[in-house]
Amino acid sequence: MNRPRITLKIASSLDGKIALANGQSEWITCEEARKKGREFRAEHDAIAVGANTAVLDNPQLTTRLQGRKDPHRIVFDSNLRLSTKSNLAQTARNIPVTLFCENAHACDSKKEALEALGVRVLAVKRLDSGLDITTALAMMKNLSIKTMLLEGGGTLAASFICLGVVDQIEWFRAPVILGAEGRPAIGDLNLSNINQIYRFERIEVNEIGTDIWERYQLKPKL
Repeated sequence: MNRPRITLKIASSLDGKIALANGQSEWITCEEARKKGREFRAEHDAIAVGANTAVLDNPQLTTRLQGRKDPHRIVFDSNLRLSTKSNLAQTARNIPVTLFCENAHACDSKKEALEALGVRVLAVKRLDSGLDITTALAMMKNLSIKTMLLEGGGTLAASFICLGVVDQIEWFRAPVILGAEGRPAIGDLNLSNINQIYRFERIEVNEIGTDIWERYQLKPKL
């Protein structure tokens, strides 16, 4: 396998929403589920998010668990939107941050400013479906990344699912409903035929606090 093993972690409502339309999401799932999610971060070499999550949520993407290691932070950011004042950029010297973008040379000043803070900026091609994730994943071998936790958002999750590179899903569902206007856990997959759907096998179901925790693994195509 010339890529990391990838686990998609989702924390959603019963109807598969991860936030309100305005982006508010704190907190949909319970504390026990959130703690388990932080433990997943410690168990993976890297954690990845898209530009919207990195910019709008301004996360640290650390474990916040005493004695546990923090993962290498990965951001898929086509247009170098990540702010030099963001939590990720400001902590890059202590905990690695790698940013994949479309054309670093088109934003030389921003690239230099981020790199001055310790952020590694790597350019990959842009395809019709977005950034060339396949190439980015292959490049991670040089970063000693063998396992990666994919946390959001829905557009990035859909891109990975379409490529067939999501090996496992850890899905936490809270007993709440956000409605059609909420932000979906999985973005558009451009399906037009039921035979095109992506199938996963449920391997475990647990109660965790007030939520349900489901585990799925990719079901090989026949």
